[in-house]
Amino acid sequence: MAELVIVDTGCANINSVYFAIKRLGVEPLLSLDAKVIKAAPRVIVPGVGTAKAAMRNLAERELISTLQQLQQPVLGICLGMQLLNAHSMEGDVACLNLIPGEVAPLNAAGLRLPHMGWNTLNQLKAHPILRGITEQDYFYFVHSFAVLPGAYTLAECDYGSQFAAVIGKDNVAGAQFHPERSGKAGARLLQNFLEWQL
Repeated sequence: MAELVIVDTGCANINSVYFAIKRLGVEPLLSLDAKVIKAAPRVIVPGVGTAKAAMRNLAERELISTLQQLQQPVLGICLGMQLLNAHSMEGDVACLNLIPGEVAPLNAAGLRLPHMGWNTLNQLKAHPILRGITEQDYFYFVHSFAVLPGAYTLAECDYGSQFAAVIGKDNVAGAQFHPERSGKAGARLLQNFLEWQL
């Protein structure tokens, strides 16, 4: 059995996530098999693209109920984080509803969209996924939609306005940035996920 399964969401950045995990000494398995995903000790939901297309892909793969029932640690990355929420205004689509939250167009206050580049986090809360990460660490973002800050926000980022950069509830966490493209700080977050004990 694989130590970690990356859900094959049909999106584009899966290889970079795969190799980032492999660099940490874990051989991940890419799968769209519900039984394999359910049996995995840890699950990553990656994503690049639109919420509507990604949810359609998950529906076609009959994975929505599978993902909603997982009890092991789950990490959503970028669009994958947005899919963890209840609803996305990108295509007006219902998402997985693992974390109560709303995905809205990023209010960049005149800054260029998409938000693409390196930014720090702020308002960090204590959580295993953020162990060893500080407000001095930079992470790589590429997005035009964002989760509005709320009760399940673990860290925020400021790009014209504050948005949720890391969220978490129970066994589920999400990062709006790309840890697999964020150097040592991103590797730290992925390592924290691999070590996260519920």
